[in-house]
Amino acid sequence: MTASAGRLDVLHVDMDCFFAAVEVLDDPSLRSRPVIVGGTGPRAVVASCSYEARATGVRSAMPMGEARRRCPAAVVLPGRHERYGEVSRQLHGVFFEFTPVIEPISLDEAFLDVSGSHRLFGPSEEIARRVRARVREVLHLECSVGVGRSKLIAKLASREAKPRPSPRGPEPGPGVVVVLPEEELAFLHPRPVRDLWGVGPKTGERLLRYGVSTVGELAALDRSALERLLGRALGGQLHDLSWGRDERPVQAGTDPKSVGHEETFPTDRHDHAELVPEVVRLADSVGSRLRAAGLTGRTVNVKLRFADFSTITRSHSLSGPLFSSMEIARLASELLSGVDVGPGVRLLGVSVSSLEPLATAGGRQLSLLDSEGGEAAPRRADGPLRAEVEAAVDAIRARYGAHAVGPATVVERGGGLRVKELGDQQWG
Repeated sequence: MTASAGRLDVLHVDMDCFFAAVEVLDDPSLRSRPVIVGGTGPRAVVASCSYEARATGVRSAMPMGEARRRCPAAVVLPGRHERYGEVSRQLHGVFFEFTPVIEPISLDEAFLDVSGSHRLFGPSEEIARRVRARVREVLHLECSVGVGRSKLIAKLASREAKPRPSPRGPEPGPGVVVVLPEEELAFLHPRPVRDLWGVGPKTGERLLRYGVSTVGELAALDRSALERLLGRALGGQLHDLSWGRDERPVQAGTDPKSVGHEETFPTDRHDHAELVPEVVRLADSVGSRLRAAGLTGRTVNVKLRFADFSTITRSHSLSGPLFSSMEIARLASELLSGVDVGPGVRLLGVSVSSLEPLATAGGRQLSLLDSEGGEAAPRRADGPLRAEVEAAVDAIRARYGAHAVGPATVVERGGGLRVKELGDQQWG
């Protein structure tokens, strides 16, 4: 379902300082204090911070060390992903009261297509105000809402609707900002070019070298010149966005493209022997999540980010369905063995893609050992025994918790499993 062209049918709802706000909600003694949610390791970054912390210059994605220097009085909390997920589910329940067409972007933000909701709830601006009021009523938290005829405009509008940090405390924002079609270019063109999707740090620096710092300056460039500068796909996309042309629909119920986990290490890893246990740990959790979701995949991917922040990926696809943690770990380890990790690995990720429902995948998981005919031949560890072992592990974890049982490889010295869970990170 898509919003009607020319009508203000797209809402972007964004929670205000979501993680920090949930912490304050659960501990009222934190109210009016600078609160920072994030990691504590040497490479940790800020995941969220209250407006009191933002008033000192702290922002999301800032290194935690710098955040502490800017705001030494801050209350720094490690974050509780399970709790944030619980509140996020309540938030999406509120959205469903107004429209079934919801495209989640993260735990705390989503696009809503309200083109079919006007008879029940009125015009889009009224729906936006009702959503804000309902979020406040149900969650006791604040959100900001942008309204426009496209996802680009609605997202930028929600940013304008937010409160502003100040030394005297947060200054309330409008809460809801509506950008009419005839106002789009006046709203869009003065904005920094980095506000457009597709303009990251490198593209932003490249455009700046050509004297382009605002969306309006980008729009003034000839489309063909922009395509020569940035490539046909990106150049054409940015030219359209700079003129407010964004045809992407709000997509409800989109299927996941992959299931994966990443780990940012406190210090660089230079040896394969150090990385293999991390591969097993990540693969264990990836396989568990696949089975819990009733999914299987056909491609294993390994991602490595080095000390200089260069990033590479390696992948291998199978002809049969893949859902075993052991097989994911084995294949990921083989992919890793072909990479020179001497320069130092900062981040490691393992994921499975080319997903489909397990019930419709057909066949059983195949090993990577080729038969004489060139086809993947089943290993004795695949099949019923492996399936039974991993089903038993899943059942034990469901009853006693994720840390009750797992691969021996990931047992820490002194006991205890290092199980990788959603939200288990240094916010690196």
